[in-house]
Formats: sequence, C-alpha cells, structure tokens
Amino acid sequence: MVIEVFRDEDPRPVYRRFRDRGRLAPEGLEYVSSWVTSDLRRCYQVMRCDDRALLDDWIGQWNDLVDFDVIPVVTSADAAEVIRPRL
Repeated sequence: MVIEVFRDEDPRPVYRRFRDRGRLAPEGLEYVSSWVTSDLRRCYQVMRCDDRALLDDWIGQWNDLVDFDVIPVVTSADAAEVIRPRL
C-alpha cells in the first residue's frame, strides 16, 4: 500500500504529469487500484511487485511532487493462511 501526500496539498502537478507522461512505472511494477481522498490531498494506491527496487524506482519519478509512505501488505486470504497454524 502506498500512501501519497500531494506536496503543498496541490494535486494538479501530479495529474498533469500523469496526463503527459503516464504512470512512469518500470516493467514488473503493477498498478492494482487507487483511491483519492475527497479533499484531493492524499492518494491510497495498491501496487504489486516482487522487487522493492522497482517501487523505489517508480517513487523516484514522483518524489518531487509527492511524499510517500510505503506499507507492505498481503491479502486477507494470505494473512488467514499465515495465522491458521497459530489458532
């Protein structure tokens, strides 16, 4: 899970770059879905990859406009499998 906070609380530069250049994700980094807060200050984005370096490369394309917080997550089904032997 990637939490993006738009610099200066201004999403316009982000949306302009996305419009002009696309997501800028390297091969192997998959966009899953995203949600933007109604005040347009934050974006919660699910990205998928096997190599954290790919995520870091992508962040490097945007970190002049966005502050990032990356939280590794797993699906609920995967979490249930991990916890099952401990129940």
